[in-house]
Amino acid sequence: MVQFVHPARQDITLAGVLAALADPARLMIVKSLIGQKDCMSCTAVGPCNMAKSTLSNHFRVLREAGLIHTTKQGVEHRNAVRVADINARFPGLLKTILKHAD
Repeated sequence: MVQFVHPARQDITLAGVLAALADPARLMIVKSLIGQKDCMSCTAVGPCNMAKSTLSNHFRVLREAGLIHTTKQGVEHRNAVRVADINARFPGLLKTILKHAD
């Protein structure tokens, strides 16, 4: 069974969050996820022209930085942005980054 690594809220670092969001593909993934009320699968979120292995790596980086939470539902990996955790650690950071990401 797949075990996902999710850092505890207090272990989320500013450097990790900023490094993860520095990549345009990961920034696009977070922007896509944050607009959803429910979790989304990796393939529903990611760019369709990206290799699955590359997409999986992007999700791993986001997960290990503490930006997303991934659960397994059947054969799908469902993802959601950890908005409450990020806002608790760095109030307004995610909103500001996404606002100026265009």
